[in-house]
Amino acid sequence: MNSSVLPRALLFDLDGTLVDTAPDLARATNALRVHHGLSELPFEVIREQVSNGGSALVTLALGLAMEDTGHSRAREFLLEAYARNVAAESRVFPGLDALLTAWHSTPRGWGIVTNKPRAYADPLIEALGLTPGALLCADDLPVKKPDPEPLWEAARRLDIAPDDCWYIGDHLRDMQAARAAGMTAVAVGYGYIEKEQDYRQWPADMWFDTPQDLAAELLRPTHEMENIACRIPSD
Repeated sequence: MNSSVLPRALLFDLDGTLVDTAPDLARATNALRVHHGLSELPFEVIREQVSNGGSALVTLALGLAMEDTGHSRAREFLLEAYARNVAAESRVFPGLDALLTAWHSTPRGWGIVTNKPRAYADPLIEALGLTPGALLCADDLPVKKPDPEPLWEAARRLDIAPDDCWYIGDHLRDMQAARAAGMTAVAVGYGYIEKEQDYRQWPADMWFDTPQDLAAELLRPTHEMENIACRIPSD
């Protein structure tokens, strides 16, 4: 994998990488809390758990483990509250909208590979006006990340070899999937990462602290890509 030149395709994780969906998921999580007579949780507390999915948000909100009585019903309530408006406050992260606009003007492709169910991903992407060349969701295949198959399928749909793709994500499983798929693994530190985790320790090829840093790197001319600022950090 040669990360010193522009990839032929970009593949993004969705929540916490391409789109800041935490405000709408926090709203749904706190709606569940209020439904049970509890006070709302601080936004930052909920934000850390967003990438772990609906079940993790139920556990955070009510202290119910997946096997506990009432967890399934609570998850259904949370997801229904979220589905009523998946894009009230969700936005593409700053800088990435300009990146996608520029990317569309080149022959390079881009797509999204997410563990979000399609029932929520489709209306979100439509509301934001995004037009990925490939979209793989949690329920599209028998397996999901960290299995590499969704990444491979996205590359097939874009008609681009895996080693010509960057996969960009804000979770360890994203890096594991990218490595297993033979793609350049790109970790971002601005997403939904728990405080005790250090994203620079993930098995990535590149690390970016902000979406603006990521966009700036990808918008550089190819001959300037040799000096990538966010490679393996020094101790």
